[in-house]
Amino acid sequence: MDELSTTKPVLEIAVGTLILIIVIFVHGAGIRVINRHFSRSWIHMTRSTPHWRLNLLLAATIASLATLHFAETLIWAIPISVRGLIPSMRDSYYFVLENYTTLGEGTIRLPDQWRLLGPVIAISGLFTFGWTGSVLVSIMTEFGRLDRERAKGSDDAASSEDPDAGR
Repeated sequence: MDELSTTKPVLEIAVGTLILIIVIFVHGAGIRVINRHFSRSWIHMTRSTPHWRLNLLLAATIASLATLHFAETLIWAIPISVRGLIPSMRDSYYFVLENYTTLGEGTIRLPDQWRLLGPVIAISGLFTFGWTGSVLVSIMTEFGRLDRERAKGSDDAASSEDPDAGR
């Protein structure tokens, strides 16, 4: 009997969970590398650092995070394509992106025997996007601190130029 013709929900969940764990591990390792790079670059930023350098660091960090998500979706798409669940790699990748982002158009579907993978892919996207969101909040907090330092520095400069500013 063809292994794709019978439903095995425990196998679907087990395979999905295994790939989910791999994706979460890759995300964690990637986040650490990206965060380490950001931190090493950030310590060189001062009140006098030009805005374009700050914006370039932010853009590079966001691009790195996006690239990490694209790599993680490939981790899902490759076995789906290789196993022939969705034969075209492009269609497999589209299917994974659709589920990972919870877009849910449903234009490409897995065979009924493997349809439980879709929600597991969505769970991995929810986990990783949530994690990425928290990293971005942390990074933007650093930018906010620097902006406050700059604002305070410009207030100090203005008050030293105007002796009546503090009255």
